[in-house]
Amino acid sequence: MRLSLHADYSFRVLIYLAAHPGETASTASISRAYAISRHHLVRVVQTLEDRGYVKVTAGRSGGVQLARDAGQIRLGQVVRDVEPNLALVECFDPGTNTCPIIRACSLKACLRDALAAFLDDLDRHTLADLATGRQRENIAKALYQVAPATKQATPTPGPKKRRLRAAARR
Repeated sequence: MRLSLHADYSFRVLIYLAAHPGETASTASISRAYAISRHHLVRVVQTLEDRGYVKVTAGRSGGVQLARDAGQIRLGQVVRDVEPNLALVECFDPGTNTCPIIRACSLKACLRDALAAFLDDLDRHTLADLATGRQRENIAKALYQVAPATKQATPTPGPKKRRLRAAARR
């Protein structure tokens, strides 16, 4: 099984926001951090907003932030909410199924059980589990290392900004 890019990017957005608690992030900064299409990211953020995971503030100083505590966001529920198609095989959808052995085949039940076990296991974990203490620092460092390489027109910060960034990392 492979999650769609939409689900993958949903997790990336949520992890980014959990690694920057209390901050409002722009879709441009998230897009740069992961080197992914901003256009696609906007659609992902819209899905996350519709499902109540993030809140979006429009305008110049707007952006995206978590709508609820990271400890309340179960990973399995995120998959259920953002993955467009959890039908692992054709027979999961009776409207489009053309498999001639559906009544005699037990594969569907096995796959349904496996999918339920997968989602149940993910439900044991929260977004907070992915971005706690040291993990949050490592995520922020990894994202910072990627983001500057993708920015070409950004000038080097002056001494005051460097001091502020260094203080924020401590």
